[in-house]
Amino acid sequence: RYELINEVLVVSPIPSRNERDPNEELGHSLRAYQESHPHGSALDATIGEETIETKKNRRRADRVIWAGLGHLPGPHEPPTIIIELVSKGKINRERDYVAKRAEYREMGVKEDWNIDRFSRPMTVCLFAAERDQELVIAADQTYATTLLPGYELPLRRLLELAERWGKKRK
Repeated sequence: RYELINEVLVVSPIPSRNERDPNEELGHSLRAYQESHPHGSALDATIGEETIETKKNRRRADRVIWAGLGHLPGPHEPPTIIIELVSKGKINRERDYVAKRAEYREMGVKEDWNIDRFSRPMTVCLFAAERDQELVIAADQTYATTLLPGYELPLRRLLELAERWGKKRK
């Protein structure tokens, strides 16, 4: 996994099971919505571990969603929603909550979801022309976005999947 950040090639470790398992569940949940919900056609595509080209950098997003387009996105069409499963450490938090968020906003992303398996809430940034709005969703709450009518994010389930890999097993 590589990212190009400020003209420096950065090699990142492969995501842990704590990150991959909830990400796969999220993908499954989104595809189930797409295939079986009356408004599922709002979801055009979702892909995990996607490389995003911003104006200055190439970033790796944990999951991207294109919604409301009515077609598969073109190669340079920005995602509607970008989801980050926050990595451990101050530098990673700064990257996910500040640096990436600013780049995603600039490229036209509508929502940025940061799922924090360490402190447990999810922070959603709704980008708007005048003023962005930030929402904090607790682990026991459900998040629904107008971009995917009728879809409810299974936050508790995602956090449970992330936690189970940290438990001691025989």
